[in-house]
This record gives sequence, structure tokens and C-alpha cells, in this order.
Amino acid sequence: MNNNELFHIADSWFKNQAWKPFPFQKQVWRAYLQGKNGLLNAPTGSGKTYALWVPIVLDYIKNNPDYKCKPHKGVLAIWVTPLRALSVEIKNSTERFVDEIGVPLTVGIRTGDTSQKERAAQNRSLPNLLITTPESLQLLLASKGYDKKFRSLTSVVTDEWHELLGSKRGIQMELALSRIKSIAPNLRIWGISATIGNLDQAREVLLGTGSKAYENSVLIKAKIKKKITVKSIIPKKMEIFPWRGHLGLHLLEEVIPIINKSKTTLLFTNTRSQCEIWYQKILEKHPELAGEMAMHHGSINKKTRVWVENAIRDATLKAVVCTSSLDLGVDFAPVETIIQIGGPKGVARFIQRAGRSGHQPGKESVIYFLPTHAMELIEASALQQAVKAQKVEDRIPYLNSYDVLVQYLTTLAVSDGFYPEEIYQELITTFCYQSLTHDQFGWILNFITLGSQSLQAYDEFQKVEIEEDGRFKVNNRGVAMRHRLQIGTIVSDAVLTVKFLKGGYLGSIEEWFISKLKPGDVFTFAGRNLELFRIKNMQVLVKKSKQRASVVPSWMGGRMSLSSEMSQLLREELYAVAELLNDREEYALDKPDVLEKINAKPLSRELKSLMPIFKRQVKESIVPAQSQLLIETFKTREGYHNVFYPFEGRFVHEAMGSLLAYRISLLTPITFSIAFNDYGFELLSDQKLDMQQVLDNDLFSPQFLKSDLEKSLNATEMARRKFRDIAVIAGLVFTGYPNKLIKSKHLQSSSQLLFSVFKDYEPGNLLLQQAYTETFEHQLEEGRLQIALDRISSQDIIWKACTKPTPFSFPIITDRLREKLSSEKLADRIKRMLISLEKL
Repeated sequence: MNNNELFHIADSWFKNQAWKPFPFQKQVWRAYLQGKNGLLNAPTGSGKTYALWVPIVLDYIKNNPDYKCKPHKGVLAIWVTPLRALSVEIKNSTERFVDEIGVPLTVGIRTGDTSQKERAAQNRSLPNLLITTPESLQLLLASKGYDKKFRSLTSVVTDEWHELLGSKRGIQMELALSRIKSIAPNLRIWGISATIGNLDQAREVLLGTGSKAYENSVLIKAKIKKKITVKSIIPKKMEIFPWRGHLGLHLLEEVIPIINKSKTTLLFTNTRSQCEIWYQKILEKHPELAGEMAMHHGSINKKTRVWVENAIRDATLKAVVCTSSLDLGVDFAPVETIIQIGGPKGVARFIQRAGRSGHQPGKESVIYFLPTHAMELIEASALQQAVKAQKVEDRIPYLNSYDVLVQYLTTLAVSDGFYPEEIYQELITTFCYQSLTHDQFGWILNFITLGSQSLQAYDEFQKVEIEEDGRFKVNNRGVAMRHRLQIGTIVSDAVLTVKFLKGGYLGSIEEWFISKLKPGDVFTFAGRNLELFRIKNMQVLVKKSKQRASVVPSWMGGRMSLSSEMSQLLREELYAVAELLNDREEYALDKPDVLEKINAKPLSRELKSLMPIFKRQVKESIVPAQSQLLIETFKTREGYHNVFYPFEGRFVHEAMGSLLAYRISLLTPITFSIAFNDYGFELLSDQKLDMQQVLDNDLFSPQFLKSDLEKSLNATEMARRKFRDIAVIAGLVFTGYPNKLIKSKHLQSSSQLLFSVFKDYEPGNLLLQQAYTETFEHQLEEGRLQIALDRISSQDIIWKACTKPTPFSFPIITDRLREKLSSEKLADRIKRMLISLEKL
């Protein structure tokens, strides 16, 4: 059968669905059937799934003319998805196609949710078309005879590659693909990516640097114009001194008409805590929505999540409050409207979420932006520009993650073993390990066989044996079992299950939060107020509570930082405002002729609505222009405030604040407390700082950045915390058996002991060095900090000695107070502060 005949099969099927294939889908079919590898870049909801399942099945028909009477044995193609939630949808789409064109191929799912019975059946014979996750793929590599199972593979598709790139799960995929390429001679590798900036690099990371697969590959972009309309919900009364304590709830009543006029609305929040709070508050004020509204986040149990996903698909729910758990690929055609609560902190995330609305080719996507405080309207304005320009972030891939490599080599040793030279040649074709030297590889081999230089006396670290023929193999059944349990462990926060004393399982919660509570305390989870009864066997046993006041769980990593692209866009919006406002000392914004000039300027609706704030800011200080860095100082009863505004995102500000505090301390003995948000940072002291001395001594210099950062932030302590994750991934610390997990504090103490041993006796230990590298590159964003300091060195530093807090400084001050006060006390305190400021 030639390609035209094969295309006719696909075209006929599309016609029966009342669809028409897009040019990009046909491009992918053609490239795949020509034997090429590639990366497909296409927006959400454009038919990416059929762009690749179709040619995989057509290729099978081409190579098996007797396919109707001779069923295929073994796995033909593997589809890897980063989210288990997507697997059912992908399976349904795949089965629909193969069943309706009459190809007898079996379709199956293998994820953490797959039952033991089904896994056992798959171990005997894998389905022809397998849908799995990166972790489950690693588990398959740990099974005996995996090479025989994978030999007949024709393709591996990595879905949502932009989500995996720049993470350790992405490295797992790089390693798995490097192995499968050597086993399966006819393998084609494809990735699917939506919103990402560095597409060429993404293709290189997927296929391997300089590999044959990369040389025989294509990048296909879907040229589909997707109209995204952003509508900001602007408060009727603008708060002159913004603060984010109310999580946007003051605009709750603005949301209800939007929900009522849409079939289905998704309300995206940035954190699970915010998701819980919004769900509760909407139901409190609008009980009529009970039964028509649900909640979806990653810690809610699978059964509930699947029910919500199906209800969205069937349009039986009016609204779902959710987190990034509903960002990706599931096809929810009925969703009409998206509401983003609070700044999404990144352009790609915002466009991804917008794409959930009008999730069909050619349909307009509508997304409402609800600010949690007034300053976020600047982000909304920046996002409008980004959506027009389709300017999205790069995902930066990891290099030399030795912990993932240790885990991977042990995985191969657990199955059939490996020969080092063969595996080394595969490793250096991956992007992550392209610069891995023989010496470094030798150290890793030494580590898995002898436990490294400083642990050689302990048998438990000697996991892998070297057999007579030079094969590296795990022969101890206990070691193999513990390793299989820990394969794919990338995030190591201890998680406990939440369960009613009598009844069902509700979901999972991080140990660090629940450990703060005592029996009798009430907390909100999965939309209910629950009373903690006790913690037993890694289960949080709870009872329903009628008490209204409760604690809302927060999950680690809940506070996101602005991406570098968002920071740049936000500064550009402010520069446009500065150009308008700062060209005279007094700008009487309330005069009709001046307002007319402002309205004539090409400013967004969001920026125009913020004019009362900008007016007050200019009265007390300035809005910084492109050539300026603003510093404000003022005194309150709390002490002397020194506030700096680089507009670079909270992670950069945390590092810059600590760096500056350290450098100032070298000039004069002074102590500070540091507060920061996405717009700037504050150094608060009980004594006045000689700001002129700071400016004269060039304290923003990018010189000696790394050594000063190390001293300012106690980088050793940060690396010690980072090392815990590395130790778990590398198998140095065992997290425990199912239902008998080791407590978080015990994991921490075990890893800290190992960290101290390596630091004192083996400073060249690669895992120790990795802890420091990740601390600087990923946690402190040293590269971004360097760029920010370079920019500041070319700017004029404007120091404004103010008499009171300004609108720009107010959110930073209130963020610091939040760490000390309960939410009720904080609200009272801020109310008093606002009254005193508004009198002036």
C-alpha cells in the first residue's frame, strides 16, 4: 500500500467525524512515513493527538498487509504523558481511531494508577499501543528482558514535552530514549510541545545532541491562528495602597455573572490553598451553586478527579475551581470561559490556560484576569502584550544531573545488567550528559558498586556487583525491590493520605503542613472543614467539622516567581507609564485636560485604571523609567525601611536582598530583616542606613557575585536542604515501603549526616557538588541575578527619601507582616495602616 492509499484511509476517517485534517497534521504523517523523527509544535486543542497516532497506525498497516487476520504481538508504540490525568483521554482517542478503521491493535495504560492485576497481565504481554508516564517507563526498564519487549518498537511519542523539559523527569526521558534507541533498530522518536520559546533546543534535548535521530529529524509548526481575548476584571474602587491578603475575594461577586452566563467555567488558581479557599467562599455566598460546582487539584484522590474531568466533558458542571492540574491536554470541548485568579507569573502558563477555552481548532479563547491586588493589573497589561506577540518563555534543560544518572544505572543493573562502555556511548549522545567525562562516569560506577570513597565500609551502599564478564548487575533481591519502589522519585516531600475515621479516602497532604497541627485542630481540605483526629501509619484520620474557622493547607512550592520574560514585559509596561507621568514634577491627574492627554496615550485599559495609584506614587516618589532603579527610604514605628525596585521576580529579589545586606554589613555593623515580592525587596533595620554610602561603594556590582552570594545566604545550609532530594533520587536514602513511609524529619537527618560526611571527607563527591550547583542555578537563579545586576550597573539610581510608605512599597511591607500575624490580626493591622495613610 503506497502513501496516497494510506492517506485516503485517514482522510476518510476524518470525513466520517465531520473533520478536515490540518496541513500540519498531514505534514507530520508524511514525515513519519518517510522514517523521520521530529518535534511538533501546535497550540492546545488543535488535534495534536491524531497528528501522531494516525501515522503510527498507517505505518503498521503499510508494513503488515495481513494485519486484519494476523494480530500483532508485543508493543508497537509508546506514548509518554507527564500527567496520569491525560492517559484515559489519550486512550479513548486512540481506540476510537483503530476501532473505526478496523485495525486489531490493543491499547493499554500503565501508570501509578494501574491495578496490580493489570500490570501482571502487561508483564506477560504489553499492549500494542501503550500509554505511560516517565516514571512507569523507567519501571519497565527495570524489568527482566525489557530489551526483548522493546525490540519491535517503532515509535516513542513524548507528549507535552515543554512540561518535561527543564525538569528531572525530562532527564529520565532522555535516558530512557538513549537506551531504547540502541535496542529498537526501527525506532522513530517524536515530541509534542505547545507553548515554548526554545523549540530548536527542545528538539535537540529530545533526540540527543549530534545523534543520528537528531540528524534525521524535522521541526513542524502548526500555523494555526488562535485568537485569545484577555478581559481584566477591574475593581470599581481602586485601592491606593494595594495588598494581596484577600486573594482576590473582594471581586468574588464579579465572577458570579461570568459563571452564570457560561456553560462551564474553569477558575484557575496558582496554589492548592487558594483553590480550597475560593471553592469554600463561593459556596458560602452562593449555596445555589452546590452540586453545580467542583474543585480539582493534584492532592484530591483519583476517583474524584476523574469524576470532575468527566463532568466537565459532559457539561454537567457550571464551574470548577482548579490549579495547574487542568492545564494540560485533556479535551474539554464544552468549556466556554476561563478565569485566571492572580498573576500566572509566566506567559506560557497563561496562554496554556487560555487555550482550555474554545478548546477546538479555530475557536476563540476567552480568559478573564482577576487581580488579587491592584498591582497585578500591571501583569495583566503585560500579558495582553505577550499574547499579541506570542512571546513565551524558554525552558532551560538540566546538565549533569548525577543523581538521576545514579538512579538510571541502578535501574539497568536491577533488570538484566549493563556493560559500562556500551552505556557510556549512549549517555554522551544525550543533551544532559554530553560533557560527561570518563573520570566522572568512573566515579559514578564506583559509587554504585562501592558506595564512593567515604562510604566503602558500609555494605548497604554497595548495591551493584561486577560480574566476571564485566557486566554490572544487582543480584540482591532486597536491593532490587527497594530500588523498584523508589524509581521515579523526583520530588521527595513526604505525603500523607487524608482519610475519614469511618469512610472514604479524600486525598493527600504534605507532612510539613500536617505536622504543625494537633488533634482537635480544624483544617480545610477537598472543600470540607475537617477535624484532625490523629495521624497513624502515614494516614491523617479526620472527622467532619461544623466549625467555620479553619486552617487552609499550603503546599511546598506554592509561591511562584515571575519568569524572566514576564519581568521584562512588566518593566516595559511601567516604563510606558513613567514616560507619561515623570516628565513634570506635578501631574494634576484630576484636571480634565490632563486626563484627556492620558486617554489619548496608547496605554492599556488596565494601566489607565491604575492612574489613582500612579498619581499617589508620583506624589510620594516616582514611577521608575527605563534608565532608572528606584530606592525608597522611610521610617515607621517598625524601624527604618529601605525598599529597592528591580522588578525581577521574588527569587531574584530574595538573592539580591541577601547579597546587598551582606555587602552593607562589610561597610557598617547593621542587621536587617528582608522582605520581598515580585516587584522589589525591603531591608528593614532598627538603625538608619547611610544610603549615600551604599551608592558610593557600588554595592550592586556584579563582581565577586558567587563568593558574596555564598557568604550572604549561607549557601551551605541551602545546599544541605537541596541535598536531601538528591540523596533520595540517587538511592542514598530509602523513603520506605508503601503504607510505611519514613518520616520527613528522619529523611532530612539521614541526608544531613551524609552531606556532612561528604563535605568533611570527600569534597570532590559529585552529588555534593551537584547540591551546590542546583542551589545557585535553580534556586537562587544566579544567571538571572547576574543579568539584573549588569542592567542596574547601567542605570541611574534614584534614591527617594519618603515620609511614609508608598503604593509600591505597601505590598512588600504587608507580605512581611503576614509571616508574623494570623490572617485576622493582619487584616486589622492593615486596616489601621490604610486609615493612617489615607488621612495624609
